[in-house]
This record gives sequence, C-alpha cells and structure tokens, in this order.
Amino acid sequence: MTPTTLMVLSVAQQQAPQDVGKSGPFGLLLLVLLLLATALLVKSMSGHLKRLPRSFDAADREPRVVVPDSPAGLEERREPGQELLDTLRRAPLAIEAPRGDEGDRG
Repeated sequence: MTPTTLMVLSVAQQQAPQDVGKSGPFGLLLLVLLLLATALLVKSMSGHLKRLPRSFDAADREPRVVVPDSPAGLEERREPGQELLDTLRRAPLAIEAPRGDEGDRG
C-alpha cells in the first residue's frame, strides 16, 4: 500500500460516527411492521374478492324473457271469479264499526 492510501484509510477510520450499526434494530422493526401490514391487507383483500360475483355480465343477472309468437300467448287465462277472489284476499280481514266518544255512554 502506498502512503496516501494508508493516510486516507486512517482518516476514514477516525471520522466514523459513534452510532454506526445502531439503525439495524430500528430498520428490522420497521421491516417487520411493513410485512405485517402487507399480510393483513392481503388477507382482507382476499376476503373481499371471495364475496364478488363470478361475472358482471348483464345477461347472467337478468332473467330471460320469453316472447310468444302470437298475441294469444300474451293473454293470461283466468278462471271465472278469479278477480273477485283476488280482491277479497287483498281486503282487510275484519271491518270494525266506527267508535263513538267515550263520554257518550253515560
């Protein structure tokens, strides 16, 4: 080695800071925390992806409509009295008389 090389090495060793290598534990902690956060994000995202439907195509979601070839196929065939039965089914079960004031009874 040449004298200048030895002088540069000795100067470099003298100027080394006192806390060289002390950032290792802090860096390791930071790395572990980032890996933990990444693992939690991957777990959460996989849970959300499992809830998605297999396809977003409109044809898969809507029921198919069958259009008949003739106008006769469009009419609903109802039995006689079916409208009356439907009306009675929608009506209230009991009809109460209007109530008078409680003070009228006496």
